[in-house]
Amino acid sequence: MVPPTPAVPHGKRPTLADVAARAGVSTALVSIVMRDAKGAGAATRERVLEAAQEIGYRPDARARLLRSHRSHLLGVQFGLQHPFHSDLLEGIYAVAEPAGYQIALSAVAAGRGEQRATDTLLADRCEALILLGPQAPAARLAELAGQLPVVSVARRLRGTAPGVEVVRTADDEGARQAVDHLVALGHHDIAHIDGGRAPGAADRRRGYRTAMNRHGLADHIRVLPGGLTEEDGATGAHALLDATPLPTAVLAFNDRSATGVLDTFLRARISVPGEVSVIGFDDSHLARLAHINLTTVGQDIPRLAELAVGRAIARLEGERTPTGEAVVAPHLVIRGTTAGPV
Repeated sequence: MVPPTPAVPHGKRPTLADVAARAGVSTALVSIVMRDAKGAGAATRERVLEAAQEIGYRPDARARLLRSHRSHLLGVQFGLQHPFHSDLLEGIYAVAEPAGYQIALSAVAAGRGEQRATDTLLADRCEALILLGPQAPAARLAELAGQLPVVSVARRLRGTAPGVEVVRTADDEGARQAVDHLVALGHHDIAHIDGGRAPGAADRRRGYRTAMNRHGLADHIRVLPGGLTEEDGATGAHALLDATPLPTAVLAFNDRSATGVLDTFLRARISVPGEVSVIGFDDSHLARLAHINLTTVGQDIPRLAELAVGRAIARLEGERTPTGEAVVAPHLVIRGTTAGPV
């Protein structure tokens, strides 16, 4: 069926007045119908809705909310290049929209820092902020929390940012699970390419050291400087290739770093997992790609999203929330990049 020709000029967004002209009624009556308020008969309501559909009119939900002095907007700051953040965003949408809240996004990228990202969300009249892996100083986060509810996801703050809600994974436990898995396979020489100053890096580094010590492998502890990206993982992998001996297993800070490790070993003709096993962290969609098939430490994304959105909304609605951090347990996801040493 060919849709009717819109009754408004091409490129112009239809308005209430356009709907009224199309239906042959007053603008006030169209407003009543669109608000689903009393005052319009069934036949008139049907005629107005049909006219709105014909010309492609959609109510401006944002404007309606602003008129009510509530935006019902949750601002989310995320890293543009982080697969884990993309997965978290899906979970946040799934929780927020049924609760009657919309999401405004602001990305952090190479040429766009966190300050600009949060300022944009504040300018959009967001009622609360959900910050994914923020790296801003704790004082800046506390300053934001003095203006509106703030939830930090995937970063331990240790009480240094009063008023900021914290939702995170038990990163140290995830690293311990990874080491335990490798030791159970028979590995002893396990290296860790860490995350530098990234959120969660210190906890994962500590978890790796704790587990190695617990298994009596203190002499095999090797921590190489790394970071968040594939390039950071590749740099760490090159350092391992230059060292003697090559470890039999590598725990990377995250899935992106692990992907850089895999790429470097592939180019150097080092078999994974034949010669070296590799484990990532996050269980992002990157790890699940068939040609990567990465063993990794999974973060419970639905639970993290539920807690982050739930705490933000609870603060907005004046509800009581549990005090302190919300810490979610990780889980190991075994795929094709780990095996016993040769």
